[in-house]
Amino acid sequence: MLGRGTLSSGLRRAAGAVRWDVRELMDESAYGRYVTHARSRDPAVSVLSRREFERMRTDRQESDPSGGFRCC
Repeated sequence: MLGRGTLSSGLRRAAGAVRWDVRELMDESAYGRYVTHARSRDPAVSVLSRREFERMRTDRQESDPSGGFRCC
């Protein structure tokens, strides 16, 4: 029989895995990957803010409709 700690630990792990999957599916982790990549190349680099990054990414996606961004 599973103890309470084991069950809650398992639920936390499962919830974390679901959260990770959703973030990857929705590409929410793109900003984190961008920051990690930029700082690995030059630790002193000034990275874009989250808002600036999302604006740049959206502009780039909208400029190339063949990328599948637009539905109509």
